[in-house]
Amino acid sequence: MARTIDFYWDLGSTNSYFALHLIKPVAAKHGATVVPHPFNLGYVFRHHNYVLMDEPKAKIANRIADLRRWARRYELPFRMPSKFPIKTSPALRGALAARRFGREWDYLEAIFAAYWERDDASVAELEGLRPIAATLGIDPSSFLALTDSEEVRQELIAETDAGLARGVFGAPTFVVGDQIFWGKDRMDFIDVELARQDTLSSRTK
Repeated sequence: MARTIDFYWDLGSTNSYFALHLIKPVAAKHGATVVPHPFNLGYVFRHHNYVLMDEPKAKIANRIADLRRWARRYELPFRMPSKFPIKTSPALRGALAARRFGREWDYLEAIFAAYWERDDASVAELEGLRPIAATLGIDPSSFLALTDSEEVRQELIAETDAGLARGVFGAPTFVVGDQIFWGKDRMDFIDVELARQDTLSSRTK
């Protein structure tokens, strides 16, 4: 039986960058499909009255140092962008537009690489997504019109609200069955859960 891993992400989440890459081998090992869901952290933070940059300076400095350790460990070209944090709703809506063209995952990889590897904060703006669409072989004007449409705006709200209703409170979050795994460092637990489901499935055959 095919397994599904729901992946709640936000472009402004450093850990979503790593999770995007680290979930791939886990999913491949179990023949699972990763289903991405844009999750508007700006809205969620306001919902929970949380302000990221109000954390203690020592904690923020440690976060950055730790992210660099993760980048070295997994040989990823991560770098802290010059502009942080950014508004991510245009990029999140862009994923829903890319979904309609069958290029959602490619789009995710492109925007995360732009922002977290090349320090390109233009992807925070609607016009900054134009070259991304062109690279993916999608007509940029059609893509931007769809990204900025009321239909897609409402769909992003629905995706975020559905995640909150499911118990998702941050990004990255993975959901396997009824189990929620928050963070880039939960891959071992996801692996174990998928193996458990594989075992249960084989017993029922």
